[in-house]
Amino acid sequence: MQLYDTEISSRLMLGTAQYPSPAVLLDAIRESGAEIITVSLRRETADGSGAGFFDLLRQSNCRILPNTAGCHSVQEAVTTAHMAREVFNTDWIKLEVIGHSDTLQPDVFALVEAARILSDDGFKVFPYTTDDLVVGERLIEAGCQVLMPWGAPIGSGQGLRNPGALRAMRAHFSDVPLIVDAGIGRPSDATLAMELGMDAVLLNTAVAKAGNPKEMARAMARAIEAGRAGYNADPMDRRDMAVPSTPILGLAELA
Repeated sequence: MQLYDTEISSRLMLGTAQYPSPAVLLDAIRESGAEIITVSLRRETADGSGAGFFDLLRQSNCRILPNTAGCHSVQEAVTTAHMAREVFNTDWIKLEVIGHSDTLQPDVFALVEAARILSDDGFKVFPYTTDDLVVGERLIEAGCQVLMPWGAPIGSGQGLRNPGALRAMRAHFSDVPLIVDAGIGRPSDATLAMELGMDAVLLNTAVAKAGNPKEMARAMARAIEAGRAGYNADPMDRRDMAVPSTPILGLAELA
């Protein structure tokens, strides 16, 4: 999988929030096999108060993808992205601009504007977006080379609420990496996303809030691997009627 100018082997990307302890977080990262982890950068971390946590994440040897979680305006998101570039020394940014406080649905208008500003400033933008084709087109035009459509609202664990829309995105953006971001609750959700042709899955709450995060991380990794293999195997089409697996021609005729 190629993300901008970087080749990535693992198709599971893991968030780092809400884990019961730093040790559990590191165990989950290692079990997941993830090569990319996302980190939320708040304004208060500018004073260095989050340095210990950031040092802990560096122990994972994963590539850190800072995000602008909690931002509700273009200015807020752009400012946070610049802070993240200084703190983590990376031009990668997962761009979130929230428009609805209950569903945490992206403000797609502000998202496109912020994506254009950051792309022009040299950032490699990973936009958290809806499954809308027109919005996807605008983000590509703004400079994004990756799209991250949601499966369901963040932290809801509802799975994929609109598989048809994700399938349409795969068909329309055939050469663009698509990463399902948000809503994955169970390994079966991750498998379905990969069977639809998504390139990767980003999840957090499903692992962090599991009774056994380490085991869930392992399960998610295997589910994603199975789903990708199933997609590559070109599965059979669904049928309305039964089709016998044993041919009738050649069967013995019993009196």
